[in-house]
Amino acid sequence: MSNRIYRSSGQPKREGLSWQELWQSDDKGLILCWEIGREVRQRDPELARCAEDGELPVLVWKGGVEKKTKIGEKYGSFNYLAQWQGLRGEDLDIDLSKEPEIICSKTGMKVIYTSDSNKYSNF
Repeated sequence: MSNRIYRSSGQPKREGLSWQELWQSDDKGLILCWEIGREVRQRDPELARCAEDGELPVLVWKGGVEKKTKIGEKYGSFNYLAQWQGLRGEDLDIDLSKEPEIICSKTGMKVIYTSDSNKYSNF
């Protein structure tokens, strides 16, 4: 199994998959999160514009930012990162062996995205 989860934005949404296929396949549900981000992009162009501008808006997964904390950084989930990439209209492209960092353009808060839920479960 590859550590990289990739799906081109030119590919259509998958249809007719079971819960197990959506959430328990090798992609660990990241493709579904990305597809949902693409749907939100269609429904909420203003939110999509904010994401395109580098903001990390609050979504259903941990990783969005309302305001900067005193620490100045926090952890977020790969599920958030996948949804955010879809919201921005980007390809899904996540390397599970790395922990990418993004600084929110609105708040200046750094978010480190990880597959280790212990890192972000207390925030």
